[in-house]
Amino acid sequence: MPALPLADLAALREAWLTNLTAELPAARNLRERIHAAPHLSGDEEATALLLEDALDLRMERIAQTGRIGRIGPAGGPSVMLRAEMDALPVEEATGAPYASTNGAMHACGHDVHMAALVACVRAARGLDLPVGLVPLLQPREEAPPHGAYDVVSSGVLDEHQVGVSVGAHVHAAVPLGSVSTGGGVVNAAADSFHITVHGSGGHGAYPHTGNDVMAAVATIALGLQDVVRKVVNPMRPVVLTVGHLEAGPDADNVLPEDGRIRGTLRTVDADDRARVQDAVRLHALRIAEAFGVRAEVSHTRGMPVLANDERLVGFTDRWLMESGIRAAEPMRSMGADDFSFFTDRMPGLMAFVGTRPLDGEGGPGLHDARFLPPAEVIGTMARTLVAGYLGGVQVLAEG
Repeated sequence: MPALPLADLAALREAWLTNLTAELPAARNLRERIHAAPHLSGDEEATALLLEDALDLRMERIAQTGRIGRIGPAGGPSVMLRAEMDALPVEEATGAPYASTNGAMHACGHDVHMAALVACVRAARGLDLPVGLVPLLQPREEAPPHGAYDVVSSGVLDEHQVGVSVGAHVHAAVPLGSVSTGGGVVNAAADSFHITVHGSGGHGAYPHTGNDVMAAVATIALGLQDVVRKVVNPMRPVVLTVGHLEAGPDADNVLPEDGRIRGTLRTVDADDRARVQDAVRLHALRIAEAFGVRAEVSHTRGMPVLANDERLVGFTDRWLMESGIRAAEPMRSMGADDFSFFTDRMPGLMAFVGTRPLDGEGGPGLHDARFLPPAEVIGTMARTLVAGYLGGVQVLAEG
């Protein structure tokens, strides 16, 4: 597609933001409705119906409970704007008048994401968009099987010729009113591992007649951090965390027959990802052999690395500045987001929208039962999505 003059894009931005101002009161109300009635991963249908009604847009069902639509030119390339719909199994403790009471909670800010996307899309209706705008209401970001993977696998992005993906996420590490972008890796790849140790059980008074599965499990778990140190360059970040250890019945005089270790592996380098997985397997097998027991090791491949496109970041940052949004330092972490399935196949941007109070006092963070971004964040996030779309248009024009 030919490049558009910056003046035309600037005029589009001005008209869009003017419309957006009128949409924000309804978006704040919508956020409260979503927040009060959250739904867990895979159970987002009621939320999708509410959002469809708010968008007043014909949408296609995708990834079971998800929805995807399009405004602007009916054919040709497009930019996708994504919001996640699922909540977490957290008992809310915010004390807000619109707090959830059903045992689930939007403790990751997805209520803000959805409200901002609706406001952004509604404000764009009637404008002369240069390329398609594809809103995605995505299910199952918080729990596998991840919705983004299903969206990519469905082929619907190819049908809409989606060439750029844009997402935004609230974050308590970024100051309120600021947005963090940053090119390159911003989130890690996330995989899980499961180690099962098998031996012969017995009586705790006669350990010589059985196998000490418990000791093997403990030794394997304690040695995993050393595995990382031995195989990965310390200049590259890797996080290996054991999250679950289990062996034997609730008794102090029984030698268990089996034990289990479950953990997560976070990496930012593809070679490190494979190297650590191999090293974990060999470590478990050899320790088990030394204890006279047997180990089985399995890895579940999860989300890939989330890397922001450098060109898209540069273009988007300019539009953010023009919109009066402060730039924050790039926010990089070993967290993971299934938005990475989109950035793994096309230029993409995950921006982080700040919720940290400007007085510097730290507040509750993501997944905390007290996490409740202020209403003004909806507007900042919606303006960020507008900037991302405009930056995406420029990337598509460059080819």
